[in-house]
Amino acid sequence: MATIRYFKGDVFHTPTDGKLEYIEDALIQVDDAGIITKVTAKTDQGYEAELAKASENLQALSEGQCFLPGFVDLHVHAPQWPQAGIALDEPLNVWLDECTFPLEAKYADPAFAKAVYQDLVAQLLARGTTTVLYFATIHLEASLQLAKTCATLGQRGLVGKVVMDDPQANPAFYRDASTEEALADTERFIQEVQAIAKTAPQGVYPVVTPRFVPSCTDEGLAGLGALAEKYDVHVQTHCSEGQWEHDFVQERFGKTDTEVLQDFGLLREKAVMAHGNFISPADGARFVETGAAVAHCPISNAYFANGVIPIKRLKEQGVTIGLGTDISGGFSPSLYDNIKQAVMSSRMLEDGVDVTLPQNTRGVADSRISVIDAFSLATKGGGEALKLPVGVIKEGYAFDVQ
Repeated sequence: MATIRYFKGDVFHTPTDGKLEYIEDALIQVDDAGIITKVTAKTDQGYEAELAKASENLQALSEGQCFLPGFVDLHVHAPQWPQAGIALDEPLNVWLDECTFPLEAKYADPAFAKAVYQDLVAQLLARGTTTVLYFATIHLEASLQLAKTCATLGQRGLVGKVVMDDPQANPAFYRDASTEEALADTERFIQEVQAIAKTAPQGVYPVVTPRFVPSCTDEGLAGLGALAEKYDVHVQTHCSEGQWEHDFVQERFGKTDTEVLQDFGLLREKAVMAHGNFISPADGARFVETGAAVAHCPISNAYFANGVIPIKRLKEQGVTIGLGTDISGGFSPSLYDNIKQAVMSSRMLEDGVDVTLPQNTRGVADSRISVIDAFSLATKGGGEALKLPVGVIKEGYAFDVQ
């Protein structure tokens, strides 16, 4: 017989975008699979009867505590955790070539990977992040280790083995040996993570992960799109993060990053595109059409994006958006910090930053978002982006709380 567990306490969440709902002394029923079967408010009829029935299997919060939805982090470079906060004053190419790629190359050692990943997953859980979309590295065994770590520690992990198969675009010491090997390893990775998931009731998922268009061959991108279709798995990559990437793709294909990703079958349902700072209204329409989502990374964008993404405009257009820390382009593992920065960045976009310009022309009108909007991105928005029942505390959703 199924056992129902009961939890009692105040709830704060955003079941509707931008609108905070408070439920005083909510009684939450959770089944054996960790799914919420009922939420009863103190003012609801039958509350006292439900509470009496729950008395032998009830966990109640103490005064001053409350339930929040677990955070959903849509963009973490797991191997970069040891360098969080390092060299962020350098240009992007220096940060990548002299710091990031040499560090990621070290994950050829699975023991090194295991030690880093155990610390990272534990640190994120301690900060209320219960679901994470991870980039790993090009290494199959180390990437599988990240999935195993999520399964063991109880985090809902979506993990991608990174593909960087273009020998002209990647350093010799850190790239896939060939396109064929990159695709074969990705398919094996998908199959093995699906096997690992059978031991993880919270869910662990494989993700097709080209690093970004400039690091991949046409054949590699097409092959990854085919694998995403074959296995119906999540997809992640970077999309129009900064001016260089945006311009590079335009010069190579004569199209925007968004158009190219769609052509290769990578802009699709269950796809999350990191950053998206330069996507146009026409690109936004492609996101809406395909069901793909944007991972907004406000802290790292302040360092490397060359601009501020118009979150409010994209939301009004119907684009699904969540929040990401982008460790380690973002120095903080906390989505609380990124909630704050999302609000700050939106205000800078609206007000403008060049004080030599007239006040009425220096910003982009009606661009600011509220802290509740940003909190919603970190919870409900992330769940919607991943097409998973997380980010809200209501019937039918996983009881992922902090």
